[in-house]
Amino acid sequence: MKLKTKKHWENVYKTKSPKEVSWFQESPELSMNLINRFAQSKNSALIDVGGGASRLIDQLLLEGFNNPTVLDISEYALNHSKERLGKNKSQVNWVIQDIKEFTIHTKFDIWHDRALFHFLNSQDEKKSYLKNLDLSLKKGGVAILFTFSEDGPLKCSGLEITRYDESSMVSLFGPNYKCIHFQKETHLTPANKKQHFNIWVFKKIK
Repeated sequence: MKLKTKKHWENVYKTKSPKEVSWFQESPELSMNLINRFAQSKNSALIDVGGGASRLIDQLLLEGFNNPTVLDISEYALNHSKERLGKNKSQVNWVIQDIKEFTIHTKFDIWHDRALFHFLNSQDEKKSYLKNLDLSLKKGGVAILFTFSEDGPLKCSGLEITRYDESSMVSLFGPNYKCIHFQKETHLTPANKKQHFNIWVFKKIK
């Protein structure tokens, strides 16, 4: 499964421009608004999991965040971002890894995930993700997660996903995390199709 998943995402970014994928955003305004709202400072250690070719890292650097990490399973996706950033790529910690087998030892203040988590369908996959999140996030840190909502798509990039309503994600995170923000978003894809998302911000309290 690991090799199959990596092969899938490498193929996506080998065969498509980042602007052609359904999750593309020219300007990640909502993510930046949430990060700016909940970050303690521009020095906050921040990780964008599944960040790949996202333009969030461009905006983070532009706004002065100086301790960012971008993780993705696809080397091709990360290379798109490195090429786009040019010499500024040296300001970023790049990690090519499957989030379920995350081994980085950095402790983060902010964990940002726009649409990775909903690709994890089995209980084992979800447990691995949440375990690695818990090991990596500082007490008092925040996790910002976007997933397809209960009325969102059933598939993305040819893969089945798991949809979440507000309460199901809160239950999944359990008592060590407090949901401090929830909202909905309608994303318009490059093909002009609407996708409905739910967004949570969790604070690690234990």
